[in-house]
Amino acid sequence: MPRIAGPPEDGVQAVALTLRILEHLVRERRAVGVTSFAQALGTTKSRIFRHLQTLTAHGYLAQEPETERYQIGPRLISLGRQVSDNLDIVDIATPVLRQLRDALGHYTVISQVEHDGVRVLAAISGHSVVEIGVKRGSLLLYHASAQGKIALAFGSEETRRRVLRSRLEILTPFTIASAAALELELERVRRQGWAVGFNESLIGLNTLAAPVFDATGMLVATVGIVDSIQFIPETPSGDQIRETVAAAAQISELLGHHPSSATRAEAPASA
Repeated sequence: MPRIAGPPEDGVQAVALTLRILEHLVRERRAVGVTSFAQALGTTKSRIFRHLQTLTAHGYLAQEPETERYQIGPRLISLGRQVSDNLDIVDIATPVLRQLRDALGHYTVISQVEHDGVRVLAAISGHSVVEIGVKRGSLLLYHASAQGKIALAFGSEETRRRVLRSRLEILTPFTIASAAALELELERVRRQGWAVGFNESLIGLNTLAAPVFDATGMLVATVGIVDSIQFIPETPSGDQIRETVAAAAQISELLGHHPSSATRAEAPASA
């Protein structure tokens, strides 16, 4: 371990500050400088610098050469993925899906991002006498589903560019079929923190979906409610949005994610 000049620090305090540095960086979801760390954590720049240098030397952080700011390093990313791999997201999500179903009465689903779309992993039937939902194992198209638009808005830039360059299959008259229109829709989804798929994959069906993130801030799944357009309108109710976004946030928290205030969802002004 490299020796760094500076006054000695109590072991417990040093560990606590190290954890606060990592948590702050994950919440920010961008590279952070020494001054910003010191201001956010209420300590001196020299103290922060010593911790940052140690974390960087061990690969938990990486420093940008141009800006000299610090971002998540390869060792921390690897550790986060190993933790995520050891967690069964369906087992974690199922109690939350049941709570969401009981709160709103709708069919609830959790889906995972794949190369060609979003795969439904698990679902909880709604309280309606008539069953309306999606089959487990179904692959939903990126551009024609609420879950897919969440994946494009909050997922990798590479996937987003690939889909925008591809031919967008028309499933109904409501399906988004142009790259320009899809880009505008994704901007809105990113801003509000949720998406709908009103009549886009099947006439009469709507889904409201929200993103699920892991400890590194990476999108790993989507949570959604599914029902007829009679019960989930094109602009969902404030309760529907709040409950769905809260369920996604609860699962994210169980996976170790700590969101920043900037990622809070917007409800309709009329809600």
